[in-house]
Amino acid sequence: QVQLVESGGGLVQAGDSLRLSCVASGRTISTHAMGWFRQAPGKEREFVAAISQSALTTYYADSVKGRFTISRNNAKNTVYLQMNSLKPEDTAVYYCAATRGLIGRTSNEYEYWGQGTQVTVSS
Repeated sequence: QVQLVESGGGLVQAGDSLRLSCVASGRTISTHAMGWFRQAPGKEREFVAAISQSALTTYYADSVKGRFTISRNNAKNTVYLQMNSLKPEDTAVYYCAATRGLIGRTSNEYEYWGQGTQVTVSS
């Protein structure tokens, strides 16, 4: 079992940056691919970014490519999402997820989920 806790969300202005962190406990995440998803009010949860166990492979949604960077520190059991050039449409609750399987882009590929952290971007 893996427990995930996100942090780093907040209220920022368009163009600002934030770094989200996801700290895992219970098991090492070195054997897990990790992902970030987000859900805006009234919308379905959507994929943001993912990183493989070795960090050699990363995936990004087209909407965040070039602005967001996912990274991981297995020694700290932590995954990060650096978000630059934030836009109002990035406003959402951001969720961290983990899977023992291969890196993926869909939520049903992930077994473990955090509670989420709110990111609000004002225009």
